Amino acid sequence: MNRRRCATAAITLVCALTVLASPGQAFAAPEPPPARPGALKDPFKDVPKKSLEEVRLEIEALYRKAASATDAYNLAKEQAERQSAEIVRLAQEIVKGQARIDALKNRAGAAARAQYRDGGLPPEAQLMLTSDPQLFLDGAGRIREGQKATRDLLGELSRTQADLASYTKDASAQWQKLEANRVKQEKAKKEINTQLAAAKKIEDRLQKEELERLVALEQQAEYKAQTAWLSSGVLKEINGRASVQGKRAVHFATAQLGKPYVWGAEGPESFDCSGLTSQAWAAAGKGIPRTSQEQWRLLPHIDIKDMRPGDLIIYHADASHVGMYLGDGAIVHAPRPGRNVTITGAGSMAILGVVRPDK
Repeated sequence: MNRRRCATAAITLVCALTVLASPGQAFAAPEPPPARPGALKDPFKDVPKKSLEEVRLEIEALYRKAASATDAYNLAKEQAERQSAEIVRLAQEIVKGQARIDALKNRAGAAARAQYRDGGLPPEAQLMLTSDPQLFLDGAGRIREGQKATRDLLGELSRTQADLASYTKDASAQWQKLEANRVKQEKAKKEINTQLAAAKKIEDRLQKEELERLVALEQQAEYKAQTAWLSSGVLKEINGRASVQGKRAVHFATAQLGKPYVWGAEGPESFDCSGLTSQAWAAAGKGIPRTSQEQWRLLPHIDIKDMRPGDLIIYHADASHVGMYLGDGAIVHAPRPGRNVTITGAGSMAILGVVRPDK
């Protein structure tokens, strides 16, 4: 109940915010450089001024692109870690397989040396030279056993060699995948840094007052979206109760309030959006995919009306963001770089759908 009051209070606080600047607030273009002798045209003369709302949307688009790239980075990293572990396992199997082959070859060599000590004659020929019937019968039984043992030995040697070749081939394939995912990681990392640098460059050109108005515009946009979502009457149908694991996940996620967003982070000091949700459910004893896109792809989907605390709400058409539902129309999430883990309205962003880790 305290957590529900906390969530409701947070939403009420957002709703109470007043707009500090209208969307038409002008954002000044950069100061033109000093004129150079012989210059034909001022390169900044025709640059149109942007409203602060246009700047907000531009920054939001850059952070969205960074979020998508972060998901790609996290997925490539997760796959690379699995492939590294598989390569280690295959290497261990290769070592054991080679040791087994060496042991089998030693047994085969021992049998060959024993035959040489017996004059080089095969057991069948030695048996034919005996004149004792009982000895002949006993020897025939031993020969059959020896022949079976030889066939078993050769069969095991053949299978072990085939396994060894398969392990080697699999290890080579996993290594190629590992290298491909490392390339994907580097590409995604470069894309993340490019988008974040572009967003920071825009924000650095804003004055303190403009930054404050920008935050107010962000809150206004979230409030408008949340109000529209609540006005649809959706909360009238949402009355699910959290599962035991769901309560644990919510407890973990809300304990991280105030910690900064850092792309690729999984705690304990910072998180990205899916790092928070995956670690919250890990703390509840349920492993789930690392990225929001994989959470959307692999976890069971449920209707919004059936939503309960602990469920994950996936946002945007590309599933690039995720938050954890708390109840009372609120989520806890790690928003973006420059922001901290916080509580906000579940309808403050474009909802793609809802997934349930413990269904």
